[in-house]
Amino acid sequence: MESLNQNIENHYLKEELYEDIVNRLIEQGIEINEVKRSDIAGADEFHVRGAAVSKELAESINLEGATVLDVGCGLGGPCRMLADEYNCQATGIDLSNEYIRTARELSKLVKLDSKTSFVQGDATSLPFGDNMFDVVWTQHVQMNIPDKEKLYSEISRVLKPGGHFLYYDILKKEDGEVNYPMPWASTSVMSFLFKETDMDALLTQFGLTKEQSNNQTQAGIDFFNALVAKLKESGPPKMGLNVLMGETTKPKLMNLLNHLKTGELELKSGVYKK
Repeated sequence: MESLNQNIENHYLKEELYEDIVNRLIEQGIEINEVKRSDIAGADEFHVRGAAVSKELAESINLEGATVLDVGCGLGGPCRMLADEYNCQATGIDLSNEYIRTARELSKLVKLDSKTSFVQGDATSLPFGDNMFDVVWTQHVQMNIPDKEKLYSEISRVLKPGGHFLYYDILKKEDGEVNYPMPWASTSVMSFLFKETDMDALLTQFGLTKEQSNNQTQAGIDFFNALVAKLKESGPPKMGLNVLMGETTKPKLMNLLNHLKTGELELKSGVYKK
C-alpha cells in the first residue's frame, strides 16, 4: 500500500506548485496582497466543472456554519469556498504533501487561513476522532483508492449522527476497458474505478441513507466540449488545470471525455445522511 500511495503522490506531484501559481498571478498583473478566490479558482478545483460544481454541491443541503471535512482536498479550493461563502470551518486532507503545502499557502494568500486547515494523510485512515464533522465531502478521489470499504467506513466514523456525506464522482457504468492516461492515473495500476451500485451498498452497510443522486454526465460533457473549443480559440489559460497537469492535460481530458460520451464512465453527485 505504501508503494501505491507513493506512486499516486508522484502522479500528482508538481514541484513548487504554489510558487508557479504566484508567478502566474503576477504575469496577469494581479497584486499579490489583493488576490481573490476567483483569481485562483481555475487551478484550485481539480475536478470536472471546477468551482461551479462545488457551489452546486454546497447548495444541496444547509451548510451554514458547519464543520466540514473534504477528503482528497487537493489545493483546497472547495474548503476556501465553504469557509468564505457558508461560514464553515473547513478541514482538508490529501495524500500529496505538495498539495497540502500549496493549499495552506493559498489560504493565507486569500486570508482564509483562520477558517481552513489542511492535513497530509491517508483517506483510509483518517486522523480524526469519531463523530467530529457535520459534513464530509469528496470529489473525484475514490478512483485512486483500492480499499473502498476502509474509505467509506472512515467517512462514516468521523461523521456526526445526523450529518451528511456529499460526493461528486467519476464512476464505472459499463465493464469495458478504460484508456489511460486519465487525470487521476497515468496507467490502470493506480486506478480503481467502481460502480454507483457498489458505492451505495458500502455506504448503506456503514449506516448512511441515500437522500439524492444526480446524473452529472451530460453537464460534464458540455463542460469539456466548451473547454476544447476555448483551447482551440485562445490556447491554454493562465490559470487552469494545465497548471497541475502540464503537457499531459489534453490527452487526459480527451480520454475522460471520450469515455463519458461512450457511456463507459459516468459522473454522479449526491447526498447521504447518517
